[in-house]
Amino acid sequence: MVRDLPSTEGPPALQTVLDALGDPECRAILSEATEPMTATELAETCDISQSTVYRKLDLLTEASLVDERTGVGSEGGRISQYERDMTDVSVSIDETGEFSIELDRPSRHADERLAEMWSEMGDEL
Repeated sequence: MVRDLPSTEGPPALQTVLDALGDPECRAILSEATEPMTATELAETCDISQSTVYRKLDLLTEASLVDERTGVGSEGGRISQYERDMTDVSVSIDETGEFSIELDRPSRHADERLAEMWSEMGDEL
């Protein structure tokens, strides 16, 4: 299983994160996705239609709140699994009235960092 690299565009937009966190179905997915799960597993666990799960996963991915991992399934096909990719969300406002958002990420083990490097090298080929 290879962890897809997060976007290098910087932190997600504040409104995107707030929209995702304000959605009850997105919150249900975040609550359940403590380990890598397929969209089908999330649909069953959260009692949400699979098409809705895919829409919510798109929103959660755009908000950088879940991580998509792609790999090869037992029958040789490509599979995607999703896992919550934050431990804390902080929203703050500075003295000029500008809002900002900060996401705390879980620490990565050495094998995950190595998988990220290999994935990045493969994307460049």
